[in-house]
Amino acid sequence: MMRRKFVSSKLLKVFIVLVSVVLGMVTVHAEVVDRVVAVVNSDCIALSELNERVYPYLRKLREANYPPEAEREMVFKLRMDVLNRMIEEKLTSQEAEKLEVIISDTEVDAQIERIKSQHFITDEELRKSLAGEGLTLEEYRERLRAQILQATLVNIEVKSKIAITDKDIREYYEENKGYYEEIKKYHLRTILIKAPFSASSDDKETARAMMESIVRALHSGAPFDELARKYSEDSSAAAGGDLGQFSLDDLSVQVQEALRTMSKGEVSRILETPDGYRILMVQDIEKKPGKSMEEATTEIQEKLYQRVVEEEYEAWLKALRERSYVKISM
Repeated sequence: MMRRKFVSSKLLKVFIVLVSVVLGMVTVHAEVVDRVVAVVNSDCIALSELNERVYPYLRKLREANYPPEAEREMVFKLRMDVLNRMIEEKLTSQEAEKLEVIISDTEVDAQIERIKSQHFITDEELRKSLAGEGLTLEEYRERLRAQILQATLVNIEVKSKIAITDKDIREYYEENKGYYEEIKKYHLRTILIKAPFSASSDDKETARAMMESIVRALHSGAPFDELARKYSEDSSAAAGGDLGQFSLDDLSVQVQEALRTMSKGEVSRILETPDGYRILMVQDIEKKPGKSMEEATTEIQEKLYQRVVEEEYEAWLKALRERSYVKISM
């Protein structure tokens, strides 16, 4: 009887030791899995929170099959970028509390409805799309809430202090005058008879003679697209020589010079190019009218305003971070 009690007591002690070891391992594992990676004033960001935010991006990055060393560097940068974004969210959230700014469920609901309307999707489609990114609708709602909060703070702290002057608008217009001048878009077709510069004189003469006969056929009324399909050696031949639409700046100097004096429906002279002998037809010319400074004022004002908002917000966020306690423990 005494021996049985002794054995039972011994087994119990062994069991207690094993349980202690297992619990210790669980505790250590829990600390590794969910430790604090950043302290932001009175708030903390846990490793599990960071992993959750990184996961959708990490999955896409790994699907790209980068070399191991490059992938490691990219994963580290990704994690730091996401962590810094989470820190900024904590800072703006804390600032919102000080200013007593609250984003209601109604505002979040309205934003979700706008997103669904813009992308022509249903609730179910939105949930499926989010699931593909590793997110639930509830998690997405909280991210939207943070974004709306951020935009509200921008309005309070940044936008109300910005003024775009007439001088700013005038300077921008002068610096970007080319953008506001009239732009011509040329819809071009082409026929190419190959004769590279390395070709023999006989081959070049044959190619040119072929092109000259095509030009004569055009002058006699033959449709350009039919001749292109029949004779052209350009990749556009199957489409009747259709190259698409171009502005002059998109084209070589040689082609620009040929087009400057051409009108809709005209065919260029024979051009000797690195590929061979080429002719171009102007299918159409689309003119985008220019804008005077008065006409462009509203557009310029919006561009400058957005640029200044971004610059001022970054400066405000930097100052906020500098006067806060932020400690990263990656």
